Amino acid sequence: MSRKVLMKGNEAFSEAAIRGGCRYYYGYPITPQNEIPEYMSRELPKWGGSFVQVESEIAAINMAYGTAAAGGRVFISSSSPGIALMQEGFSFIASCQCPLVCLNVSRSGPGIGGIQPGQADYFQATRGGGNGDYRVPVFAPSTIQEGVDLVYEAMELADIWRNPILILTDGLMAQMMEPIVLPEPRDVAESKDIKKTKPWALTGYGGDESKRTVVKSLNLIPDVQEQYVEKLFEKYDRAEKELVRYEATDIEDAQIVFVAYGTTARITKEAIELLAAQNIKAGLIRPISLWPFPYEAFDKVTSNTKVLISAEMSKGQLIDDIKIGIKGRLPVELAYRTGGIVPTSLEIAEKAKEIFARCTTAS
Repeated sequence: MSRKVLMKGNEAFSEAAIRGGCRYYYGYPITPQNEIPEYMSRELPKWGGSFVQVESEIAAINMAYGTAAAGGRVFISSSSPGIALMQEGFSFIASCQCPLVCLNVSRSGPGIGGIQPGQADYFQATRGGGNGDYRVPVFAPSTIQEGVDLVYEAMELADIWRNPILILTDGLMAQMMEPIVLPEPRDVAESKDIKKTKPWALTGYGGDESKRTVVKSLNLIPDVQEQYVEKLFEKYDRAEKELVRYEATDIEDAQIVFVAYGTTARITKEAIELLAAQNIKAGLIRPISLWPFPYEAFDKVTSNTKVLISAEMSKGQLIDDIKIGIKGRLPVELAYRTGGIVPTSLEIAEKAKEIFARCTTAS
């Protein structure tokens, strides 16, 4: 039986990245993810890896871009406004089809905002702020163990899909502690094997011009650029089928179906128990992949349901995808706190009762 260890979220995610094969990390301090660069600076060299303290988040994403293009397994992290500065880099890396794993420990905003937890980076994460047609798979854990498993897996998925992958968590999960089981360290290809495992990578050509490799995103000929984008979207179309993940709990006979991810999903599960004690049946759809979004889960919502409620730490961003998923069959309402305030289970339950009473009267 695997031994459990008690770890803070940020440190557990860092250890998972290392065990998943990360050997390069470029970090810049920003609350509430500062334990990650601190941990990586101490632990990564023990595994033969390299830690670099960079001068900005823009430097971090572009150094990571260069390392990924050379075949290195790289992990970076930041928090909301820092991730905003990286958006151009995400577009470049996705265009060049280089692997990268990034963790966003989100905080409240907009702008600099505050250092408390938030979920208002949903649009940023799932729609992207970089230019052009590209997509980034996004996964949102609701426990530290799930975060560890997703970071560990993402280090491999990034290589398989040759694409940036974003793990979206928040300041509460990053700072709390939970018992977890760490995965076994994964073997990482030595530099001499990269030519075989990643033939697209920049590894030098040894004087043989026929083996010269180029990684670039510049395409000045419109027809060529169009064909390249179409090829990228063949990959994204496959991702929409193969990377969808979600948890659906008690939704078949639910009068209320909540939709929530991350920390808010944990709190919502307690709200569902409070409602059950008052004879109101509620269920939960918890998206784990935010892109691709699990629209298929909403086909399981039946006519028993009177309303869907998006529970968020934002003014309403997840709610847009819920409306797409339910296709106008049922009303969709919002239960939220913002500004860095974490909603309580009682607040969510009381708001749900108010919404349910209104929807029941209207029908």
